[in-house]
Amino acid sequence: MPSTTSDRSPAARRRTNQAARAAGTLATAALLLPLLGAAPPSEAQEASNAGLQHAFATAAAEYRVPQNVLLGVSYLQSRWDTHGGAPSVTGGYGPMHLTDARAALAGVAAHSEAEGDPRGDTSRPALAPKTKVPQNSQLPSRLKSLTRAAELSGIPAEQLRSDPAANVRGGAALLAAAQKALDKPLSSDPADWYGAIAKFSGADDTATAATYANDVFAVIHDGERRTTDAGQRVELAADRSLKPDAAQVRNMGLRKSDESGTECPPTVSCEWIPAPYEEFGDGDYGNHDLADRPNDQSIDYIVIHDTEATWDTTLQLVQDKTYLAWHYSLRSTDGHIAQHVKAKDVGWHAGNWYVNAKSLGLEHEGFLAEPDSWYTEEMYRASSRLVKYLAKKYDIPLDRQHILGHDNVPGTTTAGIKSMHTDPGPYWDWAHYFALMGKPFKATAGPKGGLVTVAPDFAGNQPVYTGCVKAGETCATHGSGAVRVYTAPSEDAPLIKDIGLRPGGEDSTTDVNDTGARLSTGQQYAVAERKGDWTAVWYLGQKAWFKNPKKHPTAVNAAGLVIAPKAGRTDVPVYGRAYPEKEAYPADITPQTVSPLPYKLLAGQRYVAGGRTTGEYFYSPTFDTTSHRVVRGKDVYYEIQFGHRVAYVRAADVQVLPSGA
Repeated sequence: MPSTTSDRSPAARRRTNQAARAAGTLATAALLLPLLGAAPPSEAQEASNAGLQHAFATAAAEYRVPQNVLLGVSYLQSRWDTHGGAPSVTGGYGPMHLTDARAALAGVAAHSEAEGDPRGDTSRPALAPKTKVPQNSQLPSRLKSLTRAAELSGIPAEQLRSDPAANVRGGAALLAAAQKALDKPLSSDPADWYGAIAKFSGADDTATAATYANDVFAVIHDGERRTTDAGQRVELAADRSLKPDAAQVRNMGLRKSDESGTECPPTVSCEWIPAPYEEFGDGDYGNHDLADRPNDQSIDYIVIHDTEATWDTTLQLVQDKTYLAWHYSLRSTDGHIAQHVKAKDVGWHAGNWYVNAKSLGLEHEGFLAEPDSWYTEEMYRASSRLVKYLAKKYDIPLDRQHILGHDNVPGTTTAGIKSMHTDPGPYWDWAHYFALMGKPFKATAGPKGGLVTVAPDFAGNQPVYTGCVKAGETCATHGSGAVRVYTAPSEDAPLIKDIGLRPGGEDSTTDVNDTGARLSTGQQYAVAERKGDWTAVWYLGQKAWFKNPKKHPTAVNAAGLVIAPKAGRTDVPVYGRAYPEKEAYPADITPQTVSPLPYKLLAGQRYVAGGRTTGEYFYSPTFDTTSHRVVRGKDVYYEIQFGHRVAYVRAADVQVLPSGA
């Protein structure tokens, strides 16, 4: 979701009014290794999930659906997890991800959004996005599959939402009905169910439906086993003899999407739905900027967002010339991808103009505005394939200082820190995401390597958060990729303070949107001290402690390059963007202020180096591109992992050292 503050000029107020009229805002083949260390289930979970493997067998027999088809579909939906009955970002419940958006929306609380400008460029009027939950009448059938399952099975909707075994029966009923609708027999041969599986996806185009079915059959072919989030051990035996009838999808009456001009790997379904570059009003324009990347600027980052709108609303917004645009949107239920902006051009999405000018933005569908919702396996797979493809094409390192969440993008100035967004949040499974890209987080050094890579077990790591539904109220229990940091090696100690978020010196909180004292999976930090089951790292200019027991570690050892103040320097300024020095700007361009953030990198501290770059500013305040140019300076910067977000320091102020030195 977009962010960052700016002056409220008449043009800015006009932008605000225009945005207010919008309906809402946005914010592979590899499989994850089995999760063996899930947290122990509660008694209630054990009762409701008893014999999940048996539930698949029973439902398969009842509805005459091959058991491996049922298991394969469920794995691609939820990896057999139940999420404690909580809905996904698109209102899907249970291991079969049966969608009931009407029920999910009934529990949605009103959430305040971060104020600010998704461009993060103070040379132009600000855009102020607005969010709006869709009406039930706006929801497509793919978001109402639980209602259909209730009709087919006779199982009450509430039971389908809350009882995993019933949920599996409902999914089996849907698959059997899809098979019959295609005039296919309820065959015991999984290969005959290709069309029914494609229909179950809810996709409305041939390419997406086929990609989904192919992914299910890939799971069946390779087999899978894991312990679910409820402590249930489920297994799908490999069947390498399968030869599915892929031709079935051709006769399903689905549309053919326009793939021409897309920049996507062949392993995903992708269509071109362009965002408009158009002028309107008194010289204003939208909703992105034309450029010539990577010829004029390198593409250094990929930014992961989640949305707060349905798929249809998402597409309406990105095609609104008075609004904003990003490069790709990904649909939750089936992993379908739409590209809106060419990679060479600059989207308005991250709230930091420097990052926007050097990044690609990926928005992931979700409309519940609930920060504790979860994402489907097919979305993770489609997104990971796209990211891996783009990273290879543009030489972007597959690490957490280049593959950023929107919540890792820094504010450009001190005033903008509070308005930066917090998606995709602590429940995005970075470990699974990177494992799907073939880059799992693992130890790369011994204890003397000097660094740690944050790598908690996602299912077993369940920190308590508040504010998902109501301020101060405890969120539903979830696995999480985030780890809290304290001022001392004790969970009774205060959390680390973030003076950017709270200039008054107040403590950080456990609110789900408070990033002030949070490490995220895959991020690397320099070790400051170790004491028993606790490890301290340098974080926001402070020594920050997190629990890291040897038997159940939340981080693994690593080595690399670190940044430290030059000898004789007591502190070093930290920046939210790597802009050129004043002297680099030509006379007809107003220099951008190189203003430090309120933090300091202090003597004796070290931070992981993420990359070296010369200061750049992409000047593009007008619709006419003839005046657009990239201003390059002589100042060199290093990106560092400074807190939960990345930051920049001037090379002239620091020295680069091996982490183990």
